[in-house]
Amino acid sequence: MKKLTRIHFLQILAIAVGTAIYGFGFVEFNMANHLAEGGVAGLSLIGHALLGIDPAYTQLLLNIPLLVIGYRFLGQRTFIYTIWGIVSLSIWMWIFQRLPFSVNVGHDNLIAALLAGVFAGVGIGFVFRFGGTTGGADIVAKLLQVKRGIAVGRTFFIFDACVMLLSLSYIDLRHMMYTLIASFVAAQVVNVVQSGGYTVRGMLIITTNHQEIAQAIIAETGRSATYLHGEGAYSGHAKEILYVVLNPGEIQEVKQILTELDPNAFTSIINVHEVLGDFTYPRSRYKVNKKVKK
Repeated sequence: MKKLTRIHFLQILAIAVGTAIYGFGFVEFNMANHLAEGGVAGLSLIGHALLGIDPAYTQLLLNIPLLVIGYRFLGQRTFIYTIWGIVSLSIWMWIFQRLPFSVNVGHDNLIAALLAGVFAGVGIGFVFRFGGTTGGADIVAKLLQVKRGIAVGRTFFIFDACVMLLSLSYIDLRHMMYTLIASFVAAQVVNVVQSGGYTVRGMLIITTNHQEIAQAIIAETGRSATYLHGEGAYSGHAKEILYVVLNPGEIQEVKQILTELDPNAFTSIINVHEVLGDFTYPRSRYKVNKKVKK
């Protein structure tokens, strides 16, 4: 029970750190350099520019009805972490606006956009990685996915596009272009932070020489392979399919193995966003086990 409590505490702490990073970038780069933003944060900037309302309050108030609507569609733990993400982000926004501190980028909007994207990406990625959200479009996307079967990515795109268009009411086209740069950078950084910067590839190999190729992969790369039983749709013949997960640098080693053992093997290389389990063991593990078995 103590272990679970400790894990929960660390997640709450991590979400607070993530919202602090995002809130700092939002105040110091978006607000200070007249850059817009997508989602509810973007709406809060519109309210600040046109009505003079503090984004810390707007961000919190706009999310309350969304939380009420999304309560049934979010898991209990996700709902709690979402509330904490929304509240902590508003708190950080309020604090950073009142600190006697500012980051001088020398009126260079490109640098401001890049830094805004990096801080938003790191902050949001950190929140996502530890099971939280900052509310807003996340809740709307989940609701529409459950109710209407609309893909989450499409909802994000439409929601952010509408907010960006509304933002033209207080910024010019030049600042909007810098905002798009910041959004692109943030999206890339979020992916890196969520995956821990650890990218892997998966290979599906259809071959008649599966046993020899599997042994060669184990011997040369130190990675194991899994047999998937398949059948050719046209021929009706049973086939063994090899599935192996590799570092990007190990792909070429396996390609060389296939060239030597079965040049006609059909191979598909796919991006793997996350791997759980015994992938990060030392490469020598299988080699050692193999020697012991001999």
